[in-house]
Amino acid sequence: MQKKECIAMLLAGGQGSRLRGLTRNIAKPAVPFGGQYRIIDFSLSNCANSGIDTVGVLTQYKPQLLNKYIGMGVNWDLHGNGGGVTILPPYVGDRGGCWYQGTAHSVYQNIDYIDSFEPEHVLILSGDHIYKMNYEEMLVYHRRKDADLTISVIEVPWEEAGRFGIMNADGDMRITEFEEKPRKPKNNLASMGIYIFKTEVLKTYLKKDALDSTSNNDFGKNVIPRMLREGCSIYAFPYQGYWRDVGTVESYWLASMEILDDDAKLKMFDNDWCVYSESTSFPPAYFATGSYVKNSMVAEGCRISGEIENSLLFSGVKVEPGARVKDSIIMANVKISAGVVIDKAIIGEEVTVGEGAVVGGEYSKEYAKVRGSREHNITVIENNSDIAPYSHIGVLVMVKKDEEQLSGISGV
Repeated sequence: MQKKECIAMLLAGGQGSRLRGLTRNIAKPAVPFGGQYRIIDFSLSNCANSGIDTVGVLTQYKPQLLNKYIGMGVNWDLHGNGGGVTILPPYVGDRGGCWYQGTAHSVYQNIDYIDSFEPEHVLILSGDHIYKMNYEEMLVYHRRKDADLTISVIEVPWEEAGRFGIMNADGDMRITEFEEKPRKPKNNLASMGIYIFKTEVLKTYLKKDALDSTSNNDFGKNVIPRMLREGCSIYAFPYQGYWRDVGTVESYWLASMEILDDDAKLKMFDNDWCVYSESTSFPPAYFATGSYVKNSMVAEGCRISGEIENSLLFSGVKVEPGARVKDSIIMANVKISAGVVIDKAIIGEEVTVGEGAVVGGEYSKEYAKVRGSREHNITVIENNSDIAPYSHIGVLVMVKKDEEQLSGISGV
């Protein structure tokens, strides 16, 4: 193997249960996003744009689609230079094997992969965040500080700080305390789950963690606190750009809608820092006479005869005359029949919405009021579902394929 200065280990095995039906059959990093991408495209594209050409992708939960999608990294130009992309699932060796027990354990199980490239530094990434970042700038900062570990951090709203690992640092940005999801955070400087380790330091602490029978084998809960206790040099790298953890239906929907803002902070039309994805062979989108589209993204292969407002449509969507879609995310190959109304909903792939059906909207608001929902009244329709003609589907309804009875407000 060719020796590398820095390689990346991309954690992509998460189940993402808070995304409900969106991750029933696929891993969270494989969830479609932004009209033509998948969530993992952002981390892989960041690697390609940052000159990180060797990436180990650690998969576990329902990895089939993700494995096929990533392949050898051709879509991100990560298939050469002696490194490329390597899928790293759990495996059985001569001493047995087991599922990855935590973020640290997954990397520990692949120390041999790391050693094969003899890197000076290892970049640890999550495959389920939406952002653009130059990892080379973080690596330069890491080397300048001569840090054992550098953690990328971002200021989050105070009311959300308790959801993250919070860094307390001195004037030189050296971290003095790490609090994992504190009840009363001392500041709002949150970990982005992006770490650069000196390789030998990483290996030392992964081995210590593996020998600790009380550990959860997690970087935030176990490895980083141990390193702080033992006096390691850990620095915070302040990040000023756009970053979203899309771990819930609400955050996923909000991040999608933010793309449509006139002053969107996540620049999708940026030739200097492209987000790469799987290429498609669909024909251009078609807009029939009488169709209406406002402030929306419509992917290739769509056929629009109805009205679309403030929405994202993935490839192959068909919207028949008289149908209206607003504030919604419509995934690939969905058929929206005549007279349908979709408002504030996420419609999974290969769904057929029958004529005259209503999904979301006022029905969502009423149902959320009954359930005391804190979410933004977002209705989720699972992949491969059939919505009956003239049915009314409200929020928090998990519509499943071949399900006869629909919970929530329906059948009006």
